[in-house]
Amino acid sequence: MSLINQLIATVLAVLLGLVLSTLYILSDSSRETLLTQLESHAEDSATHLGLYLAPYMQEHDQATIATAVNAIFDSGFYQEINVTDSDNNILYNKVYDPASSINAPNWFIHLMPITPPEKVRKIAYQWQQVGSIHVRSRAGYAYEKLWQGVRNALIMFVSLSVLSALILSWLMRHLLRPLQGVEHQAMALARREYIEQPTLPRTRELRQVVSAMNLMVRQVQLMFDEQNRNIESLRSTAYRDSLTGLNNRRATLTQLTEHLEYRQDFGPASLIIFHLNDLQSLNHTLGEDATNHLIRNYAQGVQALAQSLGTHVVGRIGGADLALLAQRRSFDDWQLLLDPLLRKTQNQLQQQGADTEANIISIGIASCDSNTTAEQLLTQARLAQQEAEQGSDSSIVLYHAHQHQQGWSEQWQRHVASAIHNEQIFLQQQALLDSEDRCIHAEVFARILDQDNTPCQAGDFFGVARDLNLLEKIDRAIVKHALQFLQQNPDSPTLSLNLANQALAEQTFIDWLLHTLEHSGVTDRLSIEINETAILTHMERIKTLRQALGELNIRFGVDNFGTHPNGFSYLYALRPDYLKIDGSLVRQIDHSDEDRFFVSSLISVAHSLEIKAYAEHVERETQRLELEKMKIDGTQGYLHGMPSTLS
Repeated sequence: MSLINQLIATVLAVLLGLVLSTLYILSDSSRETLLTQLESHAEDSATHLGLYLAPYMQEHDQATIATAVNAIFDSGFYQEINVTDSDNNILYNKVYDPASSINAPNWFIHLMPITPPEKVRKIAYQWQQVGSIHVRSRAGYAYEKLWQGVRNALIMFVSLSVLSALILSWLMRHLLRPLQGVEHQAMALARREYIEQPTLPRTRELRQVVSAMNLMVRQVQLMFDEQNRNIESLRSTAYRDSLTGLNNRRATLTQLTEHLEYRQDFGPASLIIFHLNDLQSLNHTLGEDATNHLIRNYAQGVQALAQSLGTHVVGRIGGADLALLAQRRSFDDWQLLLDPLLRKTQNQLQQQGADTEANIISIGIASCDSNTTAEQLLTQARLAQQEAEQGSDSSIVLYHAHQHQQGWSEQWQRHVASAIHNEQIFLQQQALLDSEDRCIHAEVFARILDQDNTPCQAGDFFGVARDLNLLEKIDRAIVKHALQFLQQNPDSPTLSLNLANQALAEQTFIDWLLHTLEHSGVTDRLSIEINETAILTHMERIKTLRQALGELNIRFGVDNFGTHPNGFSYLYALRPDYLKIDGSLVRQIDHSDEDRFFVSSLISVAHSLEIKAYAEHVERETQRLELEKMKIDGTQGYLHGMPSTLS
């Protein structure tokens, strides 16, 4: 029961007690008054009746006596009238019918016992005693009059009580409205939302409570903001290059491995190494500050280029070296994209008075199909960069072993497109386990068969699907197959589906998805995951989708969490059910203090928002042990087994 209702009930209970006590006292007083009146009335009646009946009593005229007694008996005040002669022989006796009911409740009669008064009058006529008259008053009359008064008082009390309750309720709600605001503040604070009440109540005690709550909200907000700043500072220290603001060498190499060897989300990719030639000479000619300014400017140019290419990895891997990983393009396309950056850097050097005849930047490009390791691709790009630096006619060199590659073969594109259009897609699953090896859910991966009817990895066909704008069709097929599997296997674990950025950009797909899920009947065994980059790209649309999924009892998760440069402030507004910490942050967690501290901070942030934190791409038991020390809620990766066919 709410505080307001408790106060109202307490006040009404006190009033009820007071009224009932008052009614009892008034009823008792009224009872005594009525008894006195009945006693007086009985005495008067006996006196007047005796004066009238005296001669008839002497003559024993029973007819006249009966007529007179009956005449006054019907007034209802009497229980019994008894007329006797001088020898106590009954001349006439009139008694009230005991079968007649009293117009009052039985509980009231038992609560207020009344003993009716009785009066006896000796009657004399002509100085001779002729008999006596006994008059007993009727208690029913007293009960009826007393109950009538109590009933009227109760009716008035109930009416006034209802009116008072309404007025009291309005008054209490008005006076205690600030407490509702405090409750709202406390609930919002638990969700990491910071709300202050701008208007302070006039009541001193309530004003102090509201002021204290506002102060606490400000203090907690400062504390949480400080925590976030510390985590972001740690991210910058551990994973950011202080000069350029890009990923440092360690973070860049880790993310290259993550994208090329695990996610394979680029498909065929190109890795570009930018090298600032003869850095020592530039420091000597321009000075260290000017050279650092030059490096920052050309790093900003590389970052701007990377952002225009879609999904990418960019970072600084050495004093004068930057690396960029993006979807594969032809050599001619790369030249068109990179020439403006070269000219801009050359112009900057010319403005600073440096010798611009030689190439200031050498660029090496290596392209690959799927199943190429990050180390192999880095070596190939480095060889091409060194060729450009050591006297090539061009500042841009493509690794020669791949110069013939211009993209997907038409035959493979037709095969992938046919498989997707015909929904020739099958699903694999990989379990997410808690610390006791219980399955939390199974993440679903899409696969197709190649021309040799051999299952191929996502990296072999997702790039083609992306280029052909078919990712939405893949997601539709995944959703259909997963729902069909859940409907046919009621004892299967929850399935987690990962939606593509390209599909989420289409409102028609989201509308179809929600309609399909709503009519599936298995929404309580389904989770939807969205990549962190996709969330930040379509924030408002994802918020709407997340709310709709919550109404369908579908869990919502953030995939590849923790690597986006914009941080994780979006968690406060989105409130996912869980997040999966990116595998690049987990890879060296059993060897790196920085990774351990950063991942531990991410888990703490998630738990403070009541969000489950899971880790993906866990391959070693030592990684799992470190994560469990940090209170991770679940782990997923090859440690628990390779993906298996969903069947």
